[in-house]
Amino acid sequence: MKKSLFIVAIVGIALTSCKKKGCTDEDALNYSAEAEKDDGSCEFLPVPSTYSFTDASGNSTVSYSGQTDRLNQLEEMTTYMKSGTSTTISSSVLNNMFYNTGDNGGGNFTFSSSKQLANKCFTADSATFTGWFDSLANASASFGSTASNGQAGTLTSGTSTYLFDANGFEYVQLIEKGLMGAVFLNQALNVYFGSNKMNVDNTTAVDAGAGKYYTEMEHHWDEAFGYFGVPTNFPSSVTGIRFWGKYCNSRNADLGSNQVMMDAFLKGRTAISEGELTIRDEQILIIRQMWERVCAASAVDYLEQAQGYFGNDDAKYLHVLSEAYAFVKCLTYVPLETRVITYSQIDMILNQNFGTNLWNMGAVNVAAALGELKNTYGFQ
Repeated sequence: MKKSLFIVAIVGIALTSCKKKGCTDEDALNYSAEAEKDDGSCEFLPVPSTYSFTDASGNSTVSYSGQTDRLNQLEEMTTYMKSGTSTTISSSVLNNMFYNTGDNGGGNFTFSSSKQLANKCFTADSATFTGWFDSLANASASFGSTASNGQAGTLTSGTSTYLFDANGFEYVQLIEKGLMGAVFLNQALNVYFGSNKMNVDNTTAVDAGAGKYYTEMEHHWDEAFGYFGVPTNFPSSVTGIRFWGKYCNSRNADLGSNQVMMDAFLKGRTAISEGELTIRDEQILIIRQMWERVCAASAVDYLEQAQGYFGNDDAKYLHVLSEAYAFVKCLTYVPLETRVITYSQIDMILNQNFGTNLWNMGAVNVAAALGELKNTYGFQ
């Protein structure tokens, strides 16, 4: 995607600290190391440069192991799904992994965990994913065939081989990116940043005796951060970035998304620890808006790639169209109160531009989908 002119202009993103109680918003906005008040009338808690928070005794108050487990589960599901280019895979295995049967995905995960993707999935779309599991399994039964319009099978471009159904959809992409939206994005932006998770206790540790030194509100913020998929020292380090973290980094040159997202996560968490909920809410808005832009910009990038592949590389063309389709659908999970694009626009792009058969999606359809997204988000 070409360089965006988007500039974050929300109060709070330039803060290098969070104000303590008794300080005015003006104090916080004007704060610098040199400007801190000498008489002690207004103190500030510096925002850390990494996602590391402790209580007064030095105990870590950060915990999001459940989110890490779910990222690991989707990673292993994706590895299994991609094997469908050379062997028939089972929808039953995918369901066992989705529901984490027996706490180890029916024996298909390399680790044990009580967490699962299914019970955190946007409820109305759970049946969509289980149906897609069936579609992927059915397509994999034809892995030995060459994919064509009306024929499921595989296509190869360079060293990459992709599995498509009879209508040209690569279900690996629809499922992986779809769950990134229906689980990770939805949980972070709607559930954990929602009023039910944010309007909770923020005064006492959940269970210090069991090593849970965080407040309930701090923990919910951590869980939202866990779904972002980045290391605690992001963006100075991008080692191990996954899922949304990977796409945020890919779009960073266009959006400046890395620092915006991490600054907001750090400042919001610091604000919670200081009881400054107005600043917390400002950071929630920043995260929601930038996460949406990362999602939209990813769809745009894949559609622009499709324009280059059209007519000369069917494998890559269908592959990037499937990714673009999935990212457009992910936009439906962005919170309604902040989402820029409307449901009717999303439906129009998916139903009229992409349609039900990607083999029939021509250059005009790709250009129309691109135009709608770029105009909506102000991308160049």
